[in-house]
Amino acid sequence: MPFLRFLTAALALAVAPLALGTPEKWAAAIDKFTETDAIHPPPKDGIVFVGSSSIVKWTSLERDFPGLKVINRGFGGSELGDSAFYVERIVIPYRPRVVVVYAGDNDLQAGKSPEDVLADFQSFSSKIHSALPKARIVYIAIKPSPSRWSIKDKIVRANELIAAECAKDKRDAFADVYTPMLNAKGEPRPELFVKDMLHMNEKGYAIWKEIVLPFLPKP
Repeated sequence: MPFLRFLTAALALAVAPLALGTPEKWAAAIDKFTETDAIHPPPKDGIVFVGSSSIVKWTSLERDFPGLKVINRGFGGSELGDSAFYVERIVIPYRPRVVVVYAGDNDLQAGKSPEDVLADFQSFSSKIHSALPKARIVYIAIKPSPSRWSIKDKIVRANELIAAECAKDKRDAFADVYTPMLNAKGEPRPELFVKDMLHMNEKGYAIWKEIVLPFLPKP
């Protein structure tokens, strides 16, 4: 019995990193950012957009926010904890005035709880405010994707927790894109999404632009 208990504990430790996520799998993507920065250094004092594929696919950032120095550092498929893990490499070196982050639905879909997502946001914001005390963080609410409507309750709860967290610090802001992406019945608007019903089309990003813009500095 003692051996069996030892074996069980050892196995639990072995699989724990997988259960908590493995940010190391994004090392190649982060290295590519570093290599690009060495050749073409991005501007300081700008606005960094970071997070999962919804940030990666926001290819109209420069057109949507003219006159602002925007930097896209999204890496598709990532979770909020991944952005927190790599914040010293893909956010802080640019000394941004504002950090806009979108991540969380991949986390919930993978089995994390809303409280887990909140903890990752707290880690993310803590690292940024420690290194850049004047920087503002804008958290884009987890969107209501039709393909992930089965986890609606978790999405709503995570958004509530992070909105409450943002309200505690005047440097943090919660950009509620969730509400305007619902129809009159309180359901996701499919016309805002591409065929996979997970990622957005131009209409979806137009809503994001409208919601995020007031939180950014004037050009």
